[in-house]
Amino acid sequence: MNPQLNLIHLYPGLLNLYGDRGNIITLKKRCAWRGIDLRVFEVGLGEALPDAPIDLLFMGGDQDREQAVVVGDLRENHASELQEAVASGIPFLAVCGSYQLLQKYYRPAEGEDLVGIGTFDAYTKHPGHDVPRCVGNIVVEWEHGTIVGFENHGGRTFLQGDTRPLGHFVEGFGNNGRDGTEGARVENAFGTYVHGSLLPKNPAFADVLLRLALERRYPGYELQPLDDSLENRAHVRAVARAGARG
Repeated sequence: MNPQLNLIHLYPGLLNLYGDRGNIITLKKRCAWRGIDLRVFEVGLGEALPDAPIDLLFMGGDQDREQAVVVGDLRENHASELQEAVASGIPFLAVCGSYQLLQKYYRPAEGEDLVGIGTFDAYTKHPGHDVPRCVGNIVVEWEHGTIVGFENHGGRTFLQGDTRPLGHFVEGFGNNGRDGTEGARVENAFGTYVHGSLLPKNPAFADVLLRLALERRYPGYELQPLDDSLENRAHVRAVARAGARG
């Protein structure tokens, strides 16, 4: 019997500004090529999490307006479930705007603070519309090599306490453009500003998520390698085009 995984895609209709469905497609393809059945459950505003084992969680990004729509529902209806999922080691990928919503708070350039669910001990402040945004290609060094993609965010994020960065940027701006950090990690929850989409350009990252999910669901399971020669060539080319050597 082939392994089966369940992925929860939170707010796909609202948080999908930068082609974030490409991340879901990548995970599905990399599972299918290995004979793994990845089932995707989409959860929108006012909807409950499915009555099924959760193996992976994903949230994409969008602008301040969509974040303001989502944050109340996220905090009131899903905060405790998501915190329990993270504490139990379920892999969770949050990109850009959703990365901010998993922090203590996001202070936009205008309006009230958006109080997040505090998965990451971090906060984000937008310095104002007269300050240039963090926009462009980004290359990040992390424990599994390099991550490459595109970033476009006005907020500056600052990590606190035991929250460690996902990695350190060698090109781009990362969390705030000053301290060298990019993203955050707590347990197996990953927050990042890298999109465009993230996982198609970084197959190793996709496999890290799948490996964590499979090892948790099927102890002792070994994720079989794929022939990623073409994907790796594309990754190296993207790193080179971003102005850094992978």
